[in-house]
Amino acid sequence: MTDERLRRWRLVLGSEAEEETGATLSTADQSIDKALAALYDAVPGEPTGQRAAGLGSSAPRVARWLGDIRQYFPSTVVQVMQRDAVERLGITRMLMEPELLGAVEPDIHLVSTLLALNEVMPEETKQTAREVVGRVVRELEARLAERTRAAVTGALDRAGRTGRPRHSDIDWDRTIRANLKHFSPTLGTIVPDRLVGYARRNHSVQRDIVLAIDQSGSMAESVVYAALFGAVLGSIRTLRTSLVVFDTAVVDLTDQLDDPVDVLFGTQLGGGTDINRALTYCESIVTKPSDTVLVLISDLYEGGARAELLRRARGLVESGVQVIALLALADSGAPSYDAENAAALVELGVPTFACTPDRFPDLMAAAIRHEDITGWAATNLT
Repeated sequence: MTDERLRRWRLVLGSEAEEETGATLSTADQSIDKALAALYDAVPGEPTGQRAAGLGSSAPRVARWLGDIRQYFPSTVVQVMQRDAVERLGITRMLMEPELLGAVEPDIHLVSTLLALNEVMPEETKQTAREVVGRVVRELEARLAERTRAAVTGALDRAGRTGRPRHSDIDWDRTIRANLKHFSPTLGTIVPDRLVGYARRNHSVQRDIVLAIDQSGSMAESVVYAALFGAVLGSIRTLRTSLVVFDTAVVDLTDQLDDPVDVLFGTQLGGGTDINRALTYCESIVTKPSDTVLVLISDLYEGGARAELLRRARGLVESGVQVIALLALADSGAPSYDAENAAALVELGVPTFACTPDRFPDLMAAAIRHEDITGWAATNLT
């Protein structure tokens, strides 16, 4: 066990720790050490090729390195190393050539990087990039889509519950539980005092959902998840879902909701932020305020007119729109955000917090049921 610990420390600390650890690496471990050194012994920000370590300037060497790390490490570690390679060594070329891009391990961070490079990516790489993004989207959809549909459609059904259901619409499970105290020993059965059920199934639109997504560079992961959820919500017939992305301009991508990959490649990460302009547009497409949930996904760093932003938010709330501000829709933890604007929105009655993708379906269900979202967040996100 001691030898194994020393081996691991030697691989973590690099060749400079060889004397201190006294560990002797096997031939296989030397290959692993070489792959690690190529990345972590290089100096961040320095051009590669000036030291013994590094990935060098040739694409074949990058391709070999990508193949090596996939052989030596599990996919979760490979994803971290790829991300570090882009951030530490600036190896964006591995995302700009089809043969290199096809060798990477796709994850949401890679998708974010590809979207940021979309405008400068060579045409011959774009199809490969779409395939990589599509793989990640399909994986996320398999994890989140079914739960989202179940949570949201359940909330819509419960919103239509009635105390005088038709026989075919009686919710027998809930009716029995609601009438347990009316059990008759003589009859050996429950004599229901009241029936619980659903109103006649309504296939018309019951709620309007507006997702307004800040596409500044810091919101990249949130953009990916929001596009996926927008597509899932858009597939529910009893919802009318709109998806709007913005920086200093506003683009309505609602007509692309049937394909989240199209939505993602319709975004342009980076640039400034004009939240007021986005809310102005969102206000213009609201037709039934009391039945509308508007989710603003932004770090709230406003580059436009702050006073107008707050005035617009107040007007939406007062009109009956249920406005929710998500500082992030991401797995990556506490975001950086404008605390002053967040506090101001809270004062206006806009629940403001970060949310992980796994909790978003429940959040939307709670919003559809007109629950207290601030209370929901306090209970479910702490």
